[in-house]
Amino acid sequence: MEENFANKSRSEFEAMMKETGRSVQMTLTAQHRSFDSYFQDLLNKSEKALYEAFPSMYGELYTQNMKVFKDLYSELRRYYRGSNINLEEALNEFWTRLLERLFKLMNPQYHITDEYLDCMVKHAEQHKPFGEVPRDLKVKATRAFIAARSYAQGFLVGSDVVKKVSQVPLSHECTRAIMKLMYCPHCRGMSSVKPCNNYCLNVVKGCLANQADLNTEWKYLMDSLVIVADRINGPYNVDTVIGTIHMRIAEAISNLQENKDSITAKVFQGCGNPKISTKGSSSEDKKRRVKVALEAKSSLQALEMLVLDAKGNLTALKTYWITLPGSLCSKKVMSSSAADDKCWNGMTKGSYLPEVMGDGLANQINNPEVEVDITKPDMTIRQQIMQLKIMTNRLGNANIGNDVDFQDASDDMSGSGSGDSCPDDVCGKRLSKSPSTRQPETHAIPKQSGHGISGASSRSLPSTFLLLLSVAFIAAQHLWR
Repeated sequence: MEENFANKSRSEFEAMMKETGRSVQMTLTAQHRSFDSYFQDLLNKSEKALYEAFPSMYGELYTQNMKVFKDLYSELRRYYRGSNINLEEALNEFWTRLLERLFKLMNPQYHITDEYLDCMVKHAEQHKPFGEVPRDLKVKATRAFIAARSYAQGFLVGSDVVKKVSQVPLSHECTRAIMKLMYCPHCRGMSSVKPCNNYCLNVVKGCLANQADLNTEWKYLMDSLVIVADRINGPYNVDTVIGTIHMRIAEAISNLQENKDSITAKVFQGCGNPKISTKGSSSEDKKRRVKVALEAKSSLQALEMLVLDAKGNLTALKTYWITLPGSLCSKKVMSSSAADDKCWNGMTKGSYLPEVMGDGLANQINNPEVEVDITKPDMTIRQQIMQLKIMTNRLGNANIGNDVDFQDASDDMSGSGSGDSCPDDVCGKRLSKSPSTRQPETHAIPKQSGHGISGASSRSLPSTFLLLLSVAFIAAQHLWR
């Protein structure tokens, strides 16, 4: 009977943990889904507006270069989903390809070779053919995209941590303590007597000692998400930047059209006059001038509501791990009130005298209800603490506009079960020859005392240590001889 009660206690308590964890997972994945849907919709609308307006605005300038624009939006989506792309290089590549194509179309009477285009790009870029648009868009878009993808990934990491920690099995000592808490009163003929609240707290705090150690890093992650949310809705305003990409491109093309003659003259001066083409001029009106009249429908109010809702949920979840014992005791175990002196105290019906232990593994050394070995932390939970540190570090970099690669995360990132992380068919592909693909950067894990949003820590290399070790080894060999 005791063994049956122990098994029943373990399965019931683990079910309680998973149920409580699922509630947190649902909250975080819902926030991710809402923001991801909003962001993808914003990008889709910008691309759709470009496809609808540019054919009538630019004619052949657009239709013969449609792939350049499609490739840009494709790269932006791949970056947001977590692909290892250098966004600044991707944007630079777009403007370079666009300039090459448009220069040829604007000068159809000339035979322009690839070598001449290389020279043209070097000379033309010095004179800013697209005006200030490329530089301005690069600064604003990279900050917005870095913040957006770090923010979206943060919710998935938080959900994944809760899922994995909720599956950590109970120890033998914990199982016996839970059985004593929940079923021993039945054997004494006191099945209706509720466990004393402080007694329940000591049992659950002992059982969840390792889980409580997540508290510090968990709070840093929640705080970092809140700060980046403010960036997304503030200085890095996603709605304004992402929703107007097509307008900025149109503005840049108009700048090139207006400066065509002076740019062409400077290119010819630096690269020489290209040969006259025997194919003749295009039928396209080469003097065409288009005034940018595109409009962007703002969804700023939707973004504000998303951020407001997210901040409320993140603030509520900050103390999840240290309030979990109290929540389980009051809502699941249904313990009595703290002042009740006719509750089950582990021995009989009466008051519970021992003090309530603190939170975390180190505070369980004198736990009167659960024997806890404070020298052996649970490795699964330690790994999840590390994942929280890594994600907080990424958010810290995103807050100051620094790009961070996501591919150095744990292999289980893609297996969070949410279905909203980077798809295998996107993240699994690497264009090794693409100029916008780079090697993963390595970032140090933030120190225990310097968390939050301060940015990446520095990393020291062990070269000095290895050198000293080599010298010591050689000296030892000499003495032995």
